[in-house]
Amino acid sequence: MSALLPSSTLFEQHQIRRLYDEATETWWFSVIDIVGALIDQPDYQAARNYWKVLKHRLDKEGSQLVTNCNRLKLPAEDGKMRETDVATAETLLRLVQSVPSPKAEPIKLWLAKVGYERMQEMADPSLGLDRARELWRKHGRSEKWIQQRMMGQETRNKLTDYWKNHGVKEGDEFAILTNIIHQEWSDVTVKDHKAIKGLKTQNLRDHMTEAELIFTALAEMSTRQIAETEQAVGMPKNKVAARKGGGIAKKARLELEEKTGRPVVSGSNFLPPKKASSSKSGKKAIGNRTKK
Repeated sequence: MSALLPSSTLFEQHQIRRLYDEATETWWFSVIDIVGALIDQPDYQAARNYWKVLKHRLDKEGSQLVTNCNRLKLPAEDGKMRETDVATAETLLRLVQSVPSPKAEPIKLWLAKVGYERMQEMADPSLGLDRARELWRKHGRSEKWIQQRMMGQETRNKLTDYWKNHGVKEGDEFAILTNIIHQEWSDVTVKDHKAIKGLKTQNLRDHMTEAELIFTALAEMSTRQIAETEQAVGMPKNKVAARKGGGIAKKARLELEEKTGRPVVSGSNFLPPKKASSSKSGKKAIGNRTKK
């Protein structure tokens, strides 16, 4: 897996923790949280015990549902990231059928909505683009930024399509190559770049400046074209292409920085300003917010 972005959402009054895998565009939901919603039990330990018994029963029955679950790190009650069972919406739709609950149908509809929207976008990709465009507008992005973000995503999709068809596994291997490209052009890892911007669970690309988006796209386009030219197959050869592609963007970045005297990698972000306790501190918070 790669670029796992933890967040949470609500089903009625129940908080459902989830992770988004950018590489595969897949949502992974906490099984225990879904079970807690099914049995209408907000107590984590009660939901955990129920899932433990249910999992044992499903194993004895030879069900593939437990096998289809994964273990990934999610924020726990103590604030630490701890491994827990997670599953996709498709797996959970089948799992819900194993729990007698009046909440089963509402949860199935809720989960199906996630899958339905994805199915709509697969049938008509423009729907996904329209949703993304509208969301960025609501968050205050300019039309120029939105255009660059979408062009960058198209470049990214072409690269990942190449990887899929040339012996690179989705998930960890996608993440490794992505980080190589990013570090080559920017001189910082994806993780460090997020730290510079003060991001935690947010998508880095959604908080990039126009320049960062352009150089990311240049690095990924160059990587794909080099991989195609060299007919790179598998991780070792695609790592070479990733370093070369990132290096091309790095040269362009260094030249621009020399001409402008300003770094391309920036702490700019689109995070909302922190709430201030006084008008004075409020003005300071607004003043410190990076202009876009």
